[in-house]
Amino acid sequence: MSRLVRGLAALATAGAAHAAVNTVLLRRPPADPPPTSRPVTVVVPVRDEARQVGACLTALLDQRGVDRLRVVVVDDGSTDGTGDVVRAVHDHRVRLVTAPPPPEGWLGKPHACAVGAAATDRRDGEVLVFVDADVRLFPDAIAAAVALLGDSGLDLVSPWPRPLAAGAAERLVQPLAPWLWTTTLPLRLAERSPRPSLAAANGQFLVVSREAYERAGGHAAVRGEVLEDIALLRAVKRAGGRGGPVDGSRLAACRMYEGWPQVRAGYGKSLWASVGGRPAAGLAAAAALTAVYVVPPVAALGGSRAGLVGYLAGVAGRLLSARASGSRAWPDALAHPVSVLLLDVLMVGSVRGRRRGTLHWRGRPVAPAPALSATMER
Repeated sequence: MSRLVRGLAALATAGAAHAAVNTVLLRRPPADPPPTSRPVTVVVPVRDEARQVGACLTALLDQRGVDRLRVVVVDDGSTDGTGDVVRAVHDHRVRLVTAPPPPEGWLGKPHACAVGAAATDRRDGEVLVFVDADVRLFPDAIAAAVALLGDSGLDLVSPWPRPLAAGAAERLVQPLAPWLWTTTLPLRLAERSPRPSLAAANGQFLVVSREAYERAGGHAAVRGEVLEDIALLRAVKRAGGRGGPVDGSRLAACRMYEGWPQVRAGYGKSLWASVGGRPAAGLAAAAALTAVYVVPPVAALGGSRAGLVGYLAGVAGRLLSARASGSRAWPDALAHPVSVLLLDVLMVGSVRGRRRGTLHWRGRPVAPAPALSATMER
């Protein structure tokens, strides 16, 4: 047993070391970005976002250094007056488009994004920005992201918004997404590799050149994907492009879910798809994380020094990812084993809901097309 604990502690330590390397390598936007001459089209897909979309648009229209900006808000069947909020924004740069119901084989968000991207004429050198309604961009966000896109030679960048969390459930779960890619993803290798497993992206704030987007097939190439953000990055790579996550903590902030019910429902709809849609792989990944980040702390309670080292390594990795993503670090990192156990609960619930066909989001079933999912896995 002691040998097992030492081995698991060594893995946790390796994860923390890898997170330290990624913290150094993570691409960061310029602190004082120059104005961009490139035309920028922002697509905001919305469905029942009356409470969020007004503030989102205010932040978008306050962007500095973006002279050729246009915003396309795509109303995807809202019933709460979202369209009225958008129409009340009297600015020539904002256009409201009503999306028809998603065709067969399409999920709602990819369809809304595709409708938004197709709603305007193509411009030379154009950059497409996809932003969720619950994201709040800081004033230089778009100019800085476009500068980073050009300076890095990438075709797609995913600035990870600073995760905002209130209450125990959000603080325990929300920082796990950036922790996972900080700990496990070799960032610079992933930017160039076409391997599907080496990809991380966040659809809350996604920046891609129009040329790369169209070369990859746009959102039509990922029409049935629950995790359309990661799938789009993979499509861009398959078409010869490069991209990946970058530091967005100084560019935007987002409170993704509010309270445990939303956390459970939000992660439930997508966790099963995070490992290629294979339930066994999802459960195996959850078991592996539990072994590495929960078993050593339990052993430490029994006096194991190796277990204590493993626990402290897990905490260190969480602190490093918090630094990289701008999430709350202290004292939340001390509860990292509890966070991993909650992730287990969410993964099991997601896999069970997928098998039973009971997963829904925003009033629609979560049922991507199997053939397309299989294509993305390859």
